[in-house]
Amino acid sequence: MSSATEQQVRELEPVELAAWRGMLRVHAALVKALDAELVRAHDLPLISYEVLITLDAAPEQRLRMAELADSVLLSRSGTTRLVDRLVRDGLIARENCEHDGRGSFAVLTKRGGELLAHARATHLDGVRERFLRHFTEDELRTLAESWERVLPGSAASQDLSRSD
Repeated sequence: MSSATEQQVRELEPVELAAWRGMLRVHAALVKALDAELVRAHDLPLISYEVLITLDAAPEQRLRMAELADSVLLSRSGTTRLVDRLVRDGLIARENCEHDGRGSFAVLTKRGGELLAHARATHLDGVRERFLRHFTEDELRTLAESWERVLPGSAASQDLSRSD
């Protein structure tokens, strides 16, 4: 018998399984609904929106391709293919890095910024309606703090300290 078959599998407790499956199912359903809404209203998939919003928040509205891939949680090759489509659509541009001939930047274009401005209201309304409205402010703070325990930096965009 191999050591792998000798090990006894420790099943998840019901509450653990409920928490894990719930997070996966809610995430999948929210991404699907928010993506469909953005495509329907602006012909902009959610992952493309994420690239545009990430570039909009970056210094000079530009990021190295590797930084962009890390920010939007895509592989390098997946980011390259997505950036190629966004460049073709005129939403972002590629610029060579003058300090590193092998590197390049993705840069938000004026057209990309305009589309983002229109799509942002749709997206934020969808996030509020499909997710945020179900929780109190204290519950949202607890969720954000919980995500930080699992993956430090995942919810660190705002100060979560109480203002009361």
